[in-house]
Amino acid sequence: MNFNLENSINQQIILPESTGVQLFVKREDAIHQFVSGNKYRKLKYNLIEAKTLGFKTLLTFGGAFSNHIAAVASAGQLFDFKTIGIIRGDELNSVKNNNETLQFAKKCGMQFKFISREAYREKTTPDFIEKLNIEFGDFYLIPEGGTNTLAIKGCEEILNETDGDFDYICCAVGTGGTISGLINCSKPSQQVLGFPALKGDFLQQDISKFAMKTNWELKTDYHFGGYAKINAELVTFINQFKKEHNLPLDPVYTGKMMFGIMDLIKKGYFPKGSKILVIHTGGLQGITGMNAFLKKKNLPIIA
Repeated sequence: MNFNLENSINQQIILPESTGVQLFVKREDAIHQFVSGNKYRKLKYNLIEAKTLGFKTLLTFGGAFSNHIAAVASAGQLFDFKTIGIIRGDELNSVKNNNETLQFAKKCGMQFKFISREAYREKTTPDFIEKLNIEFGDFYLIPEGGTNTLAIKGCEEILNETDGDFDYICCAVGTGGTISGLINCSKPSQQVLGFPALKGDFLQQDISKFAMKTNWELKTDYHFGGYAKINAELVTFINQFKKEHNLPLDPVYTGKMMFGIMDLIKKGYFPKGSKILVIHTGGLQGITGMNAFLKKKNLPIIA
């Protein structure tokens, strides 16, 4: 199975000379229209493994607006797998409520099973997995968010030889898989900064399970209240950034990360002469769903 897509390019963000730093964005979002960014990296070796072991079906977990769910559904269609999505929230047990993520996944052929949030918390237990096997038959299990050892292996390919002269590598953090891969493939002279999209200290431990180096740090002040939380200030920043630099950001991950990076630059966090590489992990498909939410709240939408 050929799942090697073209490498992404580094786009420079022109900053005022007074900042004293250079900023580049690795456009992982441009790898593929649907299986883009870190989702491609995480799925690559999992799909190869599934094919090697002879599995015909992929099963995974996610919320109703999950980029991961959309990516797995699309990858299944591209590479001839049946796909099953275990979706958190039984009140969303249909796709007729204008949820474009689920509608897209359904068009790709994904079958859904909606479960309560309480049941969802048991998703990693052997009993729960056994019940899914009884219901759906044999499947290759991909964890929520896609993070496992094969996903880390894929994320270790994000950086290439030409990225060795950057002083800082920055990325958004969800389940910790992407940053773990970046840490493992970074040079000792590089500092890896993670910008969590979730509240809480659990990510430190999760990343430590996979990261083989200590040259990393989490910047935890830019989650805007927690996962998928957003306000008018963040929307304004995302729209202005796109207008000035022709670079779209998503509101859940990369928008918050870039807001944090620009704030740190403004505060003089990065030494003069620093070269910063930001990893754009994709997630742009979620903008439509977020805009529907923003409209209901009478908030400005993402352009």
